[in-house]
Amino acid sequence: MQKALPEELFESLSNRFCVIGDIAILTLPEELDVWQTEIAEAVLCRSKNIRTVLRKVSKLEGDRRIARFEHLAGNKSTVTEHTEFGFRYRLDISRVFFNGRLAFERSRVAAQVKAGERVLVPFAGVGPFVLPLAARGAHVVALEKNREACLWLAENAIENHMSARIAIVNGDAFLLKEMIREEFDRIVIPAPYGMDSILPVASSRAKSGGMVHFYTFKRRHQIEGLKKSYEDLGLKVLCCRSCGNVAPGVSRWAFDMMRC
Repeated sequence: MQKALPEELFESLSNRFCVIGDIAILTLPEELDVWQTEIAEAVLCRSKNIRTVLRKVSKLEGDRRIARFEHLAGNKSTVTEHTEFGFRYRLDISRVFFNGRLAFERSRVAAQVKAGERVLVPFAGVGPFVLPLAARGAHVVALEKNREACLWLAENAIENHMSARIAIVNGDAFLLKEMIREEFDRIVIPAPYGMDSILPVASSRAKSGGMVHFYTFKRRHQIEGLKKSYEDLGLKVLCCRSCGNVAPGVSRWAFDMMRC
């Protein structure tokens, strides 16, 4: 017999799941294992736009930065379409990485772009930074190591009528100096956790006076030291802002910088 889920327990889970398209992804502590089926059914019943509930059972793994999931309720397909500021992104969350929590950042950066800019986006994924930039009239080189993500990005570029302004390169961002020779007006670097060493590699492709938008995971007390290290790379920090906590005491930080 199914247990009745306490209302106060469900209400406490607001920060324990995220939604990508019509898929809800739960991140539950072990002590809630006995309630996982009831929680999943409650999410499915109370959110009419959700058709699938999964539980995340691993951290991001491998070069493709994907996690493993356990199906809890609803449809078993992991393919979905996520809508963000009018853009549609199709993807398979079991095969490619996607973060729906950076929607504001993607819009904020795109708002700074002028038509005709040449923009480089390493770690491009299925295109959540790429498409808004192209919609502003930029010509975007999207660099992504995961071939499946590149295929989804190509499909998303077509579906959103942006393919004419997007060039997709299937390759390792750390090898971009060998693959891409040109300099860019703007570089957007949504670096994965632990990959800060990409900054000197990618920022070297920015023109003098060009913009670099860099994302990193740090504790607040580390920020002032980071600013100094970025200046040593020839980057002038114009803006630094927290984009939300990802772990106790650790936040994702956005740095807007100009190449000197």
